[in-house]
Amino acid sequence: METLVTRYGIARVEGDELAVVDLPFPNLRWLLKAGRTLAEVEQAPVTRRLPKTQLDEVVVPPLGLDTTVWGVGLNYHGKAALTGRPVPTEPILFLKPATALAAHRATLRIPTDLTTQFDYEAEVGVVLGRPLSDARPEDVWDAVAGVLAANDTTARDVMKATGTPTLAKGFPGCAPLGPTMVPISDLNDPNAIPVASWVDGEQRQNSTTADLIFEVPDLLSWLSRYVRLEPGDVVLTGTPPGTGQDLNDYLRPGQEVTIAVGGLVPLVNTVA
Repeated sequence: METLVTRYGIARVEGDELAVVDLPFPNLRWLLKAGRTLAEVEQAPVTRRLPKTQLDEVVVPPLGLDTTVWGVGLNYHGKAALTGRPVPTEPILFLKPATALAAHRATLRIPTDLTTQFDYEAEVGVVLGRPLSDARPEDVWDAVAGVLAANDTTARDVMKATGTPTLAKGFPGCAPLGPTMVPISDLNDPNAIPVASWVDGEQRQNSTTADLIFEVPDLLSWLSRYVRLEPGDVVLTGTPPGTGQDLNDYLRPGQEVTIAVGGLVPLVNTVA
């Protein structure tokens, strides 16, 4: 069951309709922080129905725009092989500022005075459903509420110049998440989640999380040794090969980027 948040409230996708439900939370992050689960969205009574064709008009960020987002660099075997860099022995982690978060269909405004190498990165975002601290890998999946699509945009030239992922990935309103979220229980195989990207309709990336260097249980377990992850926090899992860096073809104003994760409604944004 895909879950989303509309300007009328939390909703679920039912065939060709969006079923807005009676739940007293502004977004899914607050639902999870209250100790509730996505299963309650499936069971809640419906207050109104909208055609699914209106999704782009009514959807708002599923977790709001103030959640904590962690990212990991070079976490696909295919990407490491393409770059010729050695496989990391520990995750390369960074934080994304909340001001970088953006919504489905939002315009990504490139600061052209700072970068000419603005890149897309299709990623599976893992959303925490309960606190996670110093966890064993085998306990991680029980703490995960679901997954969503993410575009971990990166200014490659800023990364090279500063060596600081947060600066290269933290431009205001350039890190979109969503638009929908699905619980782990609905995935065919949580260890092989499909992830792909398109630029102006041309497919650039196509892989699954089966190619991860640090799989989700190991990645979140390792991170939880150092920080306490909270309900609604997002951990991005890395991007497969096929980015603009790999093709020497960076994003330009006017281009449309589409990110697909599993069977979720794709995340779409336009560059300006």
